[in-house]
Amino acid sequence: MEAPVTTLARRALATTALALVAASDASAQNAQRDPLPSWRDGPTKRAIFALIRQSVRLGTPDFIPPAERVAVFDNDGTLWVEQPIYTQLSFALDRLRTMAQQDPSLAERQPFKAAIEGDMRAVMAGGEHALAEIVAVTHSGMSQEVFAGMVTQWMSTARHPRFQRPYSQLFYEPMLEVMRLLRREGFAVWIVTGGGQEFVRAFGMATYDVPLDRVVGSVGKTEFRILPDGKSELYRLPAIDAVDDGPGKPIGIGRFIGRRPTIAFGNSDGDIEMLQYTTTSPGRRLGLFVRHDDAVREYAYDRDTHIGKLDRGLTLAPQAGWKLISMKDDWLRIFAG
Repeated sequence: MEAPVTTLARRALATTALALVAASDASAQNAQRDPLPSWRDGPTKRAIFALIRQSVRLGTPDFIPPAERVAVFDNDGTLWVEQPIYTQLSFALDRLRTMAQQDPSLAERQPFKAAIEGDMRAVMAGGEHALAEIVAVTHSGMSQEVFAGMVTQWMSTARHPRFQRPYSQLFYEPMLEVMRLLRREGFAVWIVTGGGQEFVRAFGMATYDVPLDRVVGSVGKTEFRILPDGKSELYRLPAIDAVDDGPGKPIGIGRFIGRRPTIAFGNSDGDIEMLQYTTTSPGRRLGLFVRHDDAVREYAYDRDTHIGKLDRGLTLAPQAGWKLISMKDDWLRIFAG
């Protein structure tokens, strides 16, 4: 005769397994009923559903063959937090401090001195040139593989100054749901970012389920090298090859994707040209801006910011037919967990 404890344990395990299966089935059914559960019902959510429905339904005037369905997403401020400074800049500043410990002369020159001391007002006053200098110094002098490893390591340990959570937990859950829905409906999902292409590639697959070859971003110069042991590498140089922002975004889309997007998501004036390239194309298209208007759960900023400014985009949106996604009104939650 089997011991009562063993029998009870097996029954408990069986009951737990059945409960897990039931929960999984319920979750799948809920996702089927509403694949965007973090979104409030409203005109923006309905517009996304309508665009997808008309694009994938065979026989409709707006049907798009699967091979031609393309969705593009900006990264900073569209898929994850970009305040108080861009995440990649935060990575660069941490690396700059580490480098200054090995080479103290860095701390004696601007803009590095201001950055190391945390005087971001002085750094930002230096404009794009100052930021480019910091990125050039901190992102070069190594192979692509070594750089990717540094980014991966930093992402696993660095924490956001306000939320005190790893940056890997500060992705917008509503946007991840949209990406999953689009993939399910046969869209090729791309990230088109003004940030560094290799920086985003280091975590894009793990967090967005976007493979390396579907990330388009700003690119630093590299050179091919044969090493003494006969192996080879792409070595990162302290110079910028291409900036994927503003008009650079449609250029990057044309170069790497080769098709005009069906739907495009951005959040700042740097995404205007990407939305224009999308919505001025033949057929049914949709452009959307994520609007940061929730100071309680995230941040509230439009025109009054140096990071992710949305000014001209707000003016152009009504006439262009672009939708504004309100974090405060459209999203039931912002972050997962």
